Amino acid sequence: MGPLLRSWRSRRRISQLELALRADSSARHISFIETGRSRPSEEMVLRLADHLDVPVRERNTLLVAAGYAPHFPERALDDPALGGMREGLEQLLRGYEPFPALVVDGTYQVLAANQGVALLMEGVSEELLTPPLNSMRLTLHPRGMAPRIRNFMEWRCHLLHQMDRQLALMRSAPLRALYDEVTGFPMPDPCGEERMADRSVPVALPMVIEHGGRTLSFISTIATFNTPLDVTVSELALETFLPADPETAAYLRGLTP
Repeated sequence: MGPLLRSWRSRRRISQLELALRADSSARHISFIETGRSRPSEEMVLRLADHLDVPVRERNTLLVAAGYAPHFPERALDDPALGGMREGLEQLLRGYEPFPALVVDGTYQVLAANQGVALLMEGVSEELLTPPLNSMRLTLHPRGMAPRIRNFMEWRCHLLHQMDRQLALMRSAPLRALYDEVTGFPMPDPCGEERMADRSVPVALPMVIEHGGRTLSFISTIATFNTPLDVTVSELALETFLPADPETAAYLRGLTP
């Protein structure tokens, strides 16, 4: 427990005194926990994890290291207990049509998607469409969406920075492996070189992509569950691609039967 707690405290850049004040404890007690001289109660482990914003999966790791049973379940997505959540996500996906939307897990595996995502898959190699699909791999692979993304260098930088931020906040060997994989992909040929500095700048960096001879522009938004009590749910993210200009919106609505 001690080294793990110290590691998370260092990641959050919080002193023992500051953590103690937040958790209604003492710097001496925090020091004793980190050096193994004191065993915290289960309630204290959860309290410290909460104030350090430790991911749900890692909260179980802290509990086990302190000698307690895991507190948060990790159900499969098809578990009946998650039926209501699944139904809600499916309604959200359908509600975003004709605009693309998908659900991914903590390593960007695609768990669900609506019909709008199909237009982003134009020209993607069959090998990348073999389950399990991975949204980062689909986007950045030279035989994926990459050759059609007009501002690829900017969009690639945005996605890698997003993954880098996640890795700075959590320990995840699968996510690190994915990051190492996609950063090693060669640049697509042709490689989109259009920069937003050369265009009228919208409210956020868009993904500018070619489709059927047209240039479409999307702004990505990501939504997560606010107070998850399940490991699986805590790592789900709903990503939507909203039109960044009226032309893209009109084109997509024109595709709707």
